[in-house]
Amino acid sequence: MDKLMDNPWFIKIIALLLAFLLYSSVPQTSNKLINVPGNQTIATITDVPVKAYYDTDNLVVLGIPNTVKVQVKGPVSLVQPAKVLKDFEVYVDLKNAKIGNQKVKFHINNLSDKLKAEVVPATVNVSVQEKVTKEFRVSAEFNNNLIADGFAAGTPIIEPDKVKITGAKDVVDRIGYVKAAVNLKQPPNATITKYAQIRVLDRDLNRLDVQVEPDTVKVTIPIKNTSKTVPINIIQKGTPPSGVSIDSISLDAKEATVAGNDTALKATDHVRVEVDVSNITDDTTQTLPVIIPNGITKVTPQMVTATIKVKKAGQKTVSNLPIKTKGLSNQYKVQFNDPASQMVNLLVTGSTGAVTSIGPNDFSPYIDVSNLTEGDYDLTIQIDGPSDVNWKPDKSNAKITITKSNV
Repeated sequence: MDKLMDNPWFIKIIALLLAFLLYSSVPQTSNKLINVPGNQTIATITDVPVKAYYDTDNLVVLGIPNTVKVQVKGPVSLVQPAKVLKDFEVYVDLKNAKIGNQKVKFHINNLSDKLKAEVVPATVNVSVQEKVTKEFRVSAEFNNNLIADGFAAGTPIIEPDKVKITGAKDVVDRIGYVKAAVNLKQPPNATITKYAQIRVLDRDLNRLDVQVEPDTVKVTIPIKNTSKTVPINIIQKGTPPSGVSIDSISLDAKEATVAGNDTALKATDHVRVEVDVSNITDDTTQTLPVIIPNGITKVTPQMVTATIKVKKAGQKTVSNLPIKTKGLSNQYKVQFNDPASQMVNLLVTGSTGAVTSIGPNDFSPYIDVSNLTEGDYDLTIQIDGPSDVNWKPDKSNAKITITKSNV
């Protein structure tokens, strides 16, 4: 045995036998693959983006939808990932397209060849047009009704005042308005500056799909004060009834704030309230409008309260006042025919105190016969008297006859 153990071939044979025994003791399994067919399904994938391949430097394509529906058919194991991931491409190939209207087919790329897919609908009508760029002037747009009372908006300043608009030729030709819309959140009372987005519209105010450079501009709207404060003047209209005099007229507001254009404001130094006193017999108040001149668009207050105080007149008759003759030449004499008594009576009215103190010596009735010669005349009786009372004679004219004097 010692000799056998020393023999290397003996050792090798023993090792080989042990290895064979170990191999035969392990259970053997089959590695044959069994094919199980996958379940088939159909799914509609919505909102799949569409790409367009064309000469974007010189052409514009209208009518291509942003997204489409794709119907996919195949094994569930492939359809579901495609539906969730949308890792395929839908496109239209217009690299060789000519200008004009045409129908083009949708294509699908990067989808498993084990899936069948089609776009619904499979084609689309597009318009291929020349790409043009034109320059347009920008106008500012804002709600002028939001300007604070007493202020007005001047001409807006737009920087830059022109923009470049790029789009399909027939779309660019339809441009009617290029506006910078300024959003006023609260009534401004001072000059404001805002950045505004450009809106491109046709003549029917429909927004157009074009590219604008730049797409925002700076708009400065000057806000000017269009108001000032002026006094309210009281204008008395009419004559008080007999026996009544106006003592005072006062207003509850002495000044008014007026608004209007620059020319009207410069020309306006007052406004007025007209008080008709022809029917006033007692102290009273009236609510009256503030009257403004042309060009003034607003006044505050619009109505004021006028307080009118009156004096009740006293009344007295001053009788038998002689009518004097002024300007009579020495070679003539005057005979009064009417009134034959050469007297006039006065009905005097005024404040009670003034009327009470009045007497015959306070009045001087007369007729003026200066430069008159012989003949019959009808002359106005003139009366000099106090300024703080009113009077009315019972005769307003005197009929006289001038003859030569015997002296």
